[in-house]
Amino acid sequence: MNIVIAGAAETDEIGKLPGHSTLQLHLEAAENALEDAGLAHHDIDGIATVGTPGPVQVAHALGVTPSWVDGTGVGGSSFLFHVRHAAAAIRAGLCHTVLITHGESGRSRVGAPPFSRAPDSIPGQFEAPYGVLGPTTTFTIPALRYMKETGLTHEQLATVPVVQRRWANRNPRAMHRDLITVDDVLASRLVAYPFHLLECCLVTDGGGALVVTSQDRAEATGTAKPQVHLLGAGESVEAPMISQMEDLTTSKAFRLSSAAAFAEAGIEHADVDHLMVYDAFAHVPIFGLEDMGFVNRGEAGGFIAEGNTLPGGRLPMNTNGGGLSYTHTGMYGIFAILEAVRQLRGEAAAQVPDAELSVVLGNGGMFASAATLVLAGRRP
Repeated sequence: MNIVIAGAAETDEIGKLPGHSTLQLHLEAAENALEDAGLAHHDIDGIATVGTPGPVQVAHALGVTPSWVDGTGVGGSSFLFHVRHAAAAIRAGLCHTVLITHGESGRSRVGAPPFSRAPDSIPGQFEAPYGVLGPTTTFTIPALRYMKETGLTHEQLATVPVVQRRWANRNPRAMHRDLITVDDVLASRLVAYPFHLLECCLVTDGGGALVVTSQDRAEATGTAKPQVHLLGAGESVEAPMISQMEDLTTSKAFRLSSAAAFAEAGIEHADVDHLMVYDAFAHVPIFGLEDMGFVNRGEAGGFIAEGNTLPGGRLPMNTNGGGLSYTHTGMYGIFAILEAVRQLRGEAAAQVPDAELSVVLGNGGMFASAATLVLAGRRP
């Protein structure tokens, strides 16, 4: 059974939305995705989301009584997991059409749960006492080890946000669009060594949603937009604490999830026209390029600095501007999927010519989880 994304949309606005609650962001994105697919509430019999509010509250607010529910919560990659799980559920006959929603008041914190790390949790006991608390200080550890072992320079690391700003400059919805230089990045405020402010993700409000169903059902219901086909998917996890990674310079979950997705899709790296790699911090796309096998170890920084991922480059990456320039509500994964869908439909703000196959890599936590999707504008 062929699985497709039949609807994909974001909230009307993203960025600073103090007038929107978290639930409102979910619902607005859901309504927009249903409209995008040309479907109604009664067409939905599966709901997937993560966090607070969860799938029960979202389903109730929409007036949907699902026969299948997924509340998998593994950080920012959760929505890629949801797509894979929805595909499995549809193939198993547990449901027919799944609505995946995300809404997060990451900046304004309207209706959002409080930040907390319980002192009796594993990270609270074994990492927090040493000052490793939250993404900024946690993600420095693999970045610094990678720089030491591979020779990645500060200038090469700073090139990542510079390149992605080139894409954001073409995207009217991006939060930051002004072009920047490596010198600008290195002159921005040092947040936690080696990360400067412009090497850290945004903090925004917003939401997005997807409608996943079978190709046969999409054709029978006459969905409004071109279908995007799921060719392959993979998922994996590694460790709940950064200090427990097998190797701080490579993500096991990135490697395993991407290998599974590529194998299921039956594709090679040369087949990929477009790439979205979760970019909470500047080093994550570097890990992604290497762990997925697009370049060899230690080559990703130079690969990006040479312009390969720029507009017109041979591997366009993070073409909406990414979490560094487009938006980052806290869990970014759904926005990476949405940009891949736009590219494959030919309706992206910074459109890649003749984009037919896109790969999306999601990160959850600090390299704790990962999922990979292989998407295509048509079945090969």
